[in-house]
This record gives sequence, structure tokens and C-alpha cells, in this order.
Amino acid sequence: MDRKLAEHHFGSRVEFDAELGTLTTYRVGGTAAAAVHPRGTHDLEEISEFLKATQCPILIVGRGSNLLIADAGFEGLAIFTDALPEVLEVVDATVSAPELRVSANTLLPVLARRSAALGFCGLEWAVGVPGTVGGAVRMNAGGHGSDIAASLVRVSLFDIIAGTLSQVDSHELELRFRGSRLRPTELIIDAIFSVTACNPSEASQTIDEIVHWRREHQPGGQNAGSVFVNPRPGELSAGELIDSLGLRGHRIGSAEVSAKHANFIQADPQGSANDVVKLMAYVCKEAQDRTGIELRSEIRLVGFSADMTSAAGGAV
Repeated sequence: MDRKLAEHHFGSRVEFDAELGTLTTYRVGGTAAAAVHPRGTHDLEEISEFLKATQCPILIVGRGSNLLIADAGFEGLAIFTDALPEVLEVVDATVSAPELRVSANTLLPVLARRSAALGFCGLEWAVGVPGTVGGAVRMNAGGHGSDIAASLVRVSLFDIIAGTLSQVDSHELELRFRGSRLRPTELIIDAIFSVTACNPSEASQTIDEIVHWRREHQPGGQNAGSVFVNPRPGELSAGELIDSLGLRGHRIGSAEVSAKHANFIQADPQGSANDVVKLMAYVCKEAQDRTGIELRSEIRLVGFSADMTSAAGGAV
């Protein structure tokens, strides 16, 4: 990171040694070398010009509910989406095919509740996912029998490297189980969802049932939700596999496989991200050695060595 060039380019809008790991839902890990909070397309174009001049590594950050940042931090520019304009509006209210346009920094629980209050169904499942719309599209988040792919129509996409804004239909994103073809340099601005008209009270009841189920079956505290992708969706879940290995409650340092749900890893307060990734690697090795199943991480691992990332089931 060229700090002088960054300061010259962004002035007071850039923050050095910025909090990063502690802003994720794991609340562990190090800082970013620098961070910016763009407020619109003009700011994103400025970031693009800076990157063309420096080829600095970047990390796009929503709420951080799907990130684990190494204790050593991230030696690049973190681009936070929290300051982008917030939008949740009806763009097509026809009875046959209502559509909602939602900004990428909208929290999924907010999307679920507000769409239900407007009398639209199809997004109730999102109330239990603690991330943003942008991150949810990137990984095709889902739960309770549905996912992003079931209702996504198209997205507005800004390519940080090229400096271009485009409209991309959902089929072009190649959404798959907990994944997509989106590159780390592509930032979602907003998304259009197809919904159905319904009774707001019925939608709200479904939301309440989902919230109750999650409180009963999933742990709170410092975690990022499900750690590993289900190896055989619909047949064998990652939680079932890890439980069958007797790893529920297994601990390495300040990280522990949740006693409540085996596909969650909990971090202790003031814990270590390196302990979390070591525990992920241990679970992966046990699964491979004892069952032949290769687990794949749902969590994006940032700042770790390529060997550790691979060992923990992450994409290098």
C-alpha cells in the first residue's frame, strides 16, 4: 500500500490501519492497511483510478458476516459499502410480477421484514441471514428452502478495476449452491428481486417462525454462521458430517466447534482469527482422512497464507 499516494488521492477520506477484523461478525482479526467508504458511483470511479495507478489489493466489505480476517490483517485497501445510498423501493407493482429494487448494503433481515410489511412474499427466509444483499448475491445465500437465485432478476454491477457500471441478469452470475461467478473486484450496487403479493400478516408470521427456529437451533455470539458448504445438499449437511466425526465442542485455543450446531465455529471474546482458521483446517483434515469428503468453506478467508487457506477449505 502506497500511503503517500493514497493520501494524495483520497485526502481525509482514507483511513490507515483501519479496523477490519473487529467489524466482522467473528469480531477477531487484524486491521486493513487502508479503508475508504465510497458514497456513490463518483467515489467508486476515483477508487478505480487509484487502483489502476497502484494495482493495490482490494477487499469489498459489507457487514463482514462472511469474512475471517487474519490476525496479521489485510495489506490492501478495504472498500466498505456502508455509505452507499440506501434504497428499497417497488419498481414494478403489477399483480403478475412485482419487483423490488434494493441497495447492496441493505441488511437481509431488514429486506425480509420491510418487503413483508409492503405485502410481498418470497424473501422471508432472509430474516435469519445476518449479511447484506451484496454479500448474499455474491455467495447465493439461502436457507429455509430458498435462496437468492430463486428471486433475483438482475443486479447493477460496478467493476472496480475497469471503472464501469453495468446491468447484469441473474443467469449471467452463474449462481450455484453458496457461490457465483462474481470476481472479488466486482461490487454490487443494487439488486432487483421478483416477489409475490401476499397478506402482510401471513408473511410476518412466517418470519416470526423462522426467527424462533434459528434461536432454538443456532448459536449466537461471535461466529459467521455456517462454516462449510453442505457436501451433498439435500442428503448430507456439513453439520451432520462434523457431528458424526465427534467434533462437536472440539476446541483449538480461542475457537470452538459449537456445541449447539456443529457447522458453526465460535470465537472467544478477544480471541484469535488464527485459532479459528486452524480449527477449520483440523475439521477439514478429519473429514478428508476419515470419510474421504473434502469440505469447502463458506467463509472468505482474508490475509492467510495460501497453504492455510487451502487447508481450511477456502479458495486461494
